[in-house]
Amino acid sequence: MVRRRWLLSVLAVVVVTGLGVSLYLFQPWRLVTDREVREALPTVAEPQPTGSTAPQPPGSAAPADVILAAGDFITHEHDTTGRAQLVRLADGRRQLLLRGLDTSDGPDLRVWLTDREVLPGRAGWHVFDDGRWVELGRLKGNIGDQAYHIPASVDLDGLRSVSVWCKRFGVSFGAAPLAGPDA
Repeated sequence: MVRRRWLLSVLAVVVVTGLGVSLYLFQPWRLVTDREVREALPTVAEPQPTGSTAPQPPGSAAPADVILAAGDFITHEHDTTGRAQLVRLADGRRQLLLRGLDTSDGPDLRVWLTDREVLPGRAGWHVFDDGRWVELGRLKGNIGDQAYHIPASVDLDGLRSVSVWCKRFGVSFGAAPLAGPDA
């Protein structure tokens, strides 16, 4: 009888510990929660391709915010929509802007610039940590507009995509290819 109680006690501890670890890792409540962010983003127009005869606005000789590359998000592990824009601000700083982002909330979500091609479907879920990537920070919110500072030390050459990356499980929630105005 004592042995049976001891065995049940050990089993209860194992079950409670397993449940606690599972809740910590998977955070299932995040499937039904949202974190909305509405940061004020700079107003920038999509650039005209080289050789365009589009009229220049008066006073355009002054430095202006410029989109270096942009692309629309595609879904990977979770439905993801929105637009990513790589911008050089008039003062020389660089930012990644996420406009109208809408994805699932999740544990340990990060914003990465990567050198990987954005592949549709399951083929694209795990490719972004295979090459060069730069983490710009934790995802501020799974819904809304947000800006991420890109340090001056980051070389943007070869970085051609953005991923909302779940660091805990090594999977992309969604990604956007970054194409320049001449692409």
